[in-house]
Amino acid sequence: MILRFALVLLAALTLGGATVSKADTWPTTPVAPATHERWRIGYVESGDYVDYALTLGETVDGLELLGWLKYAQPRPEDLSGPELWKWLSENTTSSYLEFVADAYWRPGNFDASQRDPMRKAISERLNSQKDIDLIIAMGTWAGQDMRELGPPVPTIVGSVSDAVASGLADSAQDSGRDNLHTRIEPERYQRQLRLFHEIVGFDNLGIVYEDSEEGRSYAAVGAAEQVAKERNFRLEHCHAPSASIPIEEAVTNAVACYEKLAKRHVDAVYVTTHRGVTATSVEQIASTLLQARVPSFSMAGSREVEKGLLMSVAQADLSHVGLFHAETIARTLNGAKPRQLSQLWVAPPKVALNLSTARRIGFDPPVDILLAADEVYD
Repeated sequence: MILRFALVLLAALTLGGATVSKADTWPTTPVAPATHERWRIGYVESGDYVDYALTLGETVDGLELLGWLKYAQPRPEDLSGPELWKWLSENTTSSYLEFVADAYWRPGNFDASQRDPMRKAISERLNSQKDIDLIIAMGTWAGQDMRELGPPVPTIVGSVSDAVASGLADSAQDSGRDNLHTRIEPERYQRQLRLFHEIVGFDNLGIVYEDSEEGRSYAAVGAAEQVAKERNFRLEHCHAPSASIPIEEAVTNAVACYEKLAKRHVDAVYVTTHRGVTATSVEQIASTLLQARVPSFSMAGSREVEKGLLMSVAQADLSHVGLFHAETIARTLNGAKPRQLSQLWVAPPKVALNLSTARRIGFDPPVDILLAADEVYD
């Protein structure tokens, strides 16, 4: 039963790639603008979050693969969004693209009070100076803010948990704005939760999120509620504020929530996207759940399994996502409207399992799951 479920899941996931539409036949070959020397690219991000810089880097790598640019030197890793944008503006050579150093915007570090001033600054730049041809936006806030602006120029949005639930896109098939495009992976989180329940068979599941529209979107609370109803298990909620506060406070709130869930003796925990779940704090969260012998599933993927969470289903890296965004940018610069291009995409499958965690919490993974796992950490 488990093997059949896992293989069906993997077969569905391997149908990766956007659904082809007529507009997807636009070429991805490099082309210069007709009216000026190079396409000028700007960047908007929601705050300091590791996936934003990772996705931006992989997107630019995709543009390099497609022939739009070359790096003057190897692209460094572990740069923040502002650092990476500055580096790209100084270390890429291209006859077609320019990453404009001062065309970078962020509302502080997830500071809601700065969103309106940021939108006004972006609008002023795009409508008055008219010197930016395309925007790359990372994160739900960034996508929402650009959607509210129209947006005036083509905007490609990445690193969004649920574009439809957050109001960023009208539907999986339609962004609702001619100049807006975002990647949508249908039922990604439902598939994760169904697989987790199939393997562990829990009666209640812990989930942590900020109790706000954005927080519920980041944590895919709607997907969790859907699968809980389908599979007849109960959700144990814990609210951890994260926006418009120092990162240290967001981490404290997240860690405290996972400790509370462990003390409630939940059967399992879904570790969701949250500003307080960082490369450092996830180790503390994993240790807490391990000591309580609670099976855990990472929404984010393999890197958190390597840190000690039990398992996940996600791409091990973001190169496939980056190439998808790069192809969308290339087709847009070749004349397609972003809204015309398919948003639908499914990641190549990667099942990750931490055997050390499994042993220490007393969970004996079925042989079928071990055979299906792409990455096993011990």
